[in-house]
Amino acid sequence: MFGKVKKWLGIEGAKIELVLPREIFESAGNIVGKVRFRSMNEQKVLSINLKLIEKYSRGRQKSRLVDEYTIGEIDLTNPFLIPVGELVEIDFSIPFKIVKSEMDEMEDKNIILGGIIKAAKWASGVNSTFRVEGTAKVEGVALDPFVKADLKWS
Repeated sequence: MFGKVKKWLGIEGAKIELVLPREIFESAGNIVGKVRFRSMNEQKVLSINLKLIEKYSRGRQKSRLVDEYTIGEIDLTNPFLIPVGELVEIDFSIPFKIVKSEMDEMEDKNIILGGIIKAAKWASGVNSTFRVEGTAKVEGVALDPFVKADLKWS
């Protein structure tokens, strides 16, 4: 009885981990990595959803605003089994496209204005961070395994 509840809640079930490169280059246009699975019980993974999310913040203290944008997403829909105690790795590639503001475009193109724009963005508290989130749909489990990893952007 207790074993069925643990399996249904995913307590001793599939664990998910992301293997990502140390740095991501904006010009690459995609992120290549691996999703790694382990489990204490045999589990069947039905699908994996991976998202690249940009967290865009601006302003300071009480006037701080934060928005999140999904800039890349893939669904891997080939079901597979995770044997007991074994490591299973699935390769993936997430295509993405960064949307730049007019100020970002001017900063990249104009050397003279670039420094001024960079200083203005710093004074306004403008910042973007990126992360990859992954969710695996596992058969017979109520709480699907979830993982997120921050990225270092270049």
